[in-house]
Amino acid sequence: MSNIIVLGAGMVGSTMAIDLTKKHNITLADFSQKALEIAVNKCNKLQTLQIDVTNKIELEIKLQPFDLVICAVPGFLGFQTLKNILEAKKNVVDISFFPENSLELDELAKKNNVTAIVDCGVAPGMGNIILGHYNEKLKITDFECLVGGLPKVKKWPFNYKAPFSPVDVIEEYTRPARYVENGNVIIKDALSDVELVDFKSVGTLESFNSDGLRSLIFTMSHIKNMKEKTLRYPGHVEYVQVLKQSGFFDTNPIKINGNKISPLEFTSKILFNEWKLGETEEELTVMKISLKGIDINNNSKTIVYHLHDEFCPKTKTSSMARTTGYTATAAANMFLDGLFKEKGVFPPELIGSKKGVFEYILNYLKERNVKYIKEEF
Repeated sequence: MSNIIVLGAGMVGSTMAIDLTKKHNITLADFSQKALEIAVNKCNKLQTLQIDVTNKIELEIKLQPFDLVICAVPGFLGFQTLKNILEAKKNVVDISFFPENSLELDELAKKNNVTAIVDCGVAPGMGNIILGHYNEKLKITDFECLVGGLPKVKKWPFNYKAPFSPVDVIEEYTRPARYVENGNVIIKDALSDVELVDFKSVGTLESFNSDGLRSLIFTMSHIKNMKEKTLRYPGHVEYVQVLKQSGFFDTNPIKINGNKISPLEFTSKILFNEWKLGETEEELTVMKISLKGIDINNNSKTIVYHLHDEFCPKTKTSSMARTTGYTATAAANMFLDGLFKEKGVFPPELIGSKKGVFEYILNYLKERNVKYIKEEF
């Protein structure tokens, strides 16, 4: 039984903390006392700690008693928090999905003899693990990840609810999207190349470019074609584009009645209510991972993994928290069980390539009723 601290008591952070209490002593830490109280009301096994992760000295002192850190802070705090964790010489599993390149911290992790498993959610996360596993078996030529979190009940105009902060969603809609085509990195605007895709479980969805490849651009540069696209109900992109093109996502402040406010800040406040996912509101996560490649016998192979996961009424846990959080807690338990011992910073595709890791994580998720269905052609 290990002592683990989870930084961040949001929807995913608290879900991970509760899951980890099955095998470990867990402390959940957050700046918000209210968020900690909500989590303890769900699971009285949790210890809590109020903490300001931006205070490096305080963070380093408070991390010392723990064997492993799970980092689930907001994206804009993620890179610096991860850096501070590594400087405190602590092993860490991170799902903060910050925009910076985590591989820049590899040298620091190695210097301090610690392991950081980063981007360890559903996508990025499980999609990377699947790719890493099959990269050892096939000469892969194509990788595509289609993924989205959606409300079960559509509400006009956006037909969308955010399982995390609207600021992070808007970041996904404004950050230029990178994908790989014929071995070249292509950069396009987010929300571009809208296509309709049919799913048996949910019907027709629209897909669009988003910057989800992240570390794969560097770690899997031998794969000629790689793309990640976000899924929404049809019509969502058009409404978001109206806001984007009209300046509602601009960060430069404008003056109104003598007061300065950024359009993005204003928009986020408005959308927080419009997009806020109710605590027991039913939603779902849809993902399709497609791989094409050549096997050892020079035969063409296509492998597809499907995920359809829904809000769990029994535990009152959202599918996004389940699919994201349980991937990270699977990685945490896998690491503590000694299946992965290398030092440095590791995106999920690099742990997925190691013997036994892929199966361990798939089985862990299956035990929690998060099921990936495989097709092979």
